[in-house]
Amino acid sequence: MKLEKGGVVVYLGPPATYTHLACIERFGNSIRALPKESIQEVFEAVERGKASYGVVPIENSTEGAVNRTLDMFIESEVKICGENMIQISHDLLSQSESPEDISKIYSHFQAFEQCRKWLRKNFPHVPLIETVSTAKAAQMVTKDLKAGAIASSFAGHLYSLKVIASQIEDHHYNYTRFLVLGQHSPERTEKDKTSILFSISHTPGSLFRAIKPFAEKGVNLTKIESRPIKNKPWEYVFFLDFEGHIMDEHIQKTMAELKEDLLFFKYLGSYPRSSS
Repeated sequence: MKLEKGGVVVYLGPPATYTHLACIERFGNSIRALPKESIQEVFEAVERGKASYGVVPIENSTEGAVNRTLDMFIESEVKICGENMIQISHDLLSQSESPEDISKIYSHFQAFEQCRKWLRKNFPHVPLIETVSTAKAAQMVTKDLKAGAIASSFAGHLYSLKVIASQIEDHHYNYTRFLVLGQHSPERTEKDKTSILFSISHTPGSLFRAIKPFAEKGVNLTKIESRPIKNKPWEYVFFLDFEGHIMDEHIQKTMAELKEDLLFFKYLGSYPRSSS
């Protein structure tokens, strides 16, 4: 995936979030990358043509799906152009090198969840204060001598903070999957993944009938997630990822059978599978 000269990539900011890291890994250090304050703003910038691409988190191997990203796909017409998997490792950062100086710790909710055991063991009585991102936590610590932040080593370097402890996550096999958003799907390769969403009738066996063609056609499902439909209690939209490209013959046949029993269907994109 190439970025045209003058192109802009937007990501969930501020600078030094893990989404920013995924953006750099995908497009390199020399790109014009602009932070946005919310996932919705990333989607809107791409949809309105103010950015060539956007990067957002979609799921974490420890904490599961990022629901706001899933919900935005229901509303938005952007396409998925690619995916990145990056390993998430957290540091405890501060202006001081001494743990005794820490009277409160800032971070994102998911970072606290991923470091819960370590925090309980090492800082059992220190207040934990949630922020919109780990990078925002690092920013706040630059103004507070008695505070610590759980964030990436990249954030520590960018905001000139000291490392009190590194790799404090409870599970070191901790990965987040990020999606690259754009206006068009990329060209077909030999190792593609396709994402769709759909809704079904609220009747017995409807989900079974919907996914049955995947098994019959030998299509490997890699993800299935549900989100409630707003203003329709107990009805859901289902998100599916599966191996293959939308133009593959067996995928075309699977989609044709799938659509027979659906109330709503939306194609989100076909894109190269991450090698991570």
